[in-house]
Amino acid sequence: MGDGDVPAHEIVILPSEGEQRAPLRQQCLDVRIEVFHREQGFPLNTEIDAWDSKGATLFLLRLVPSHTPIGTIRGYKVPGSEYYKLGRLAILKEYRQFRLGRELVLALHAWIRADARASGSRGAHVDVVCESQIPVVAFYAKYGYAPEGEEFELDGAPHQKMVARLPLSD
Repeated sequence: MGDGDVPAHEIVILPSEGEQRAPLRQQCLDVRIEVFHREQGFPLNTEIDAWDSKGATLFLLRLVPSHTPIGTIRGYKVPGSEYYKLGRLAILKEYRQFRLGRELVLALHAWIRADARASGSRGAHVDVVCESQIPVVAFYAKYGYAPEGEEFELDGAPHQKMVARLPLSD
């Protein structure tokens, strides 16, 4: 495979229940642990939270036909609010050159739009919030995220709240 050749891959949206969820969920967690804990040094106990067990929709990026997991992202609607949360975007280091993070963000945005419409959202747009590590603020800006408020520390690293307004009309 040459440097510019994007490997064959697929994005799987994990089922909310059933026998396939647990092993797919574990693959998402394994990617996050590799990126956030082993590579970036974040504490392991901050990586897995209640949203991973229930509530969040998890996306798994994997190679085909091997089904080797190489990336993940999660999203959920914040209870009692009108906005969604994007989080835990991780791509294994050796695959970052292929712009696969872009595909995960766009897949999550499509899911958020569909979920907002299905839940009867009457607004023209839906807000999506993420807590970006400072070095990747520019990445999120490419997809319509704008900084809101001051930088803050999260799990020992500087972060920036970023908000995107996704139009609900096509």
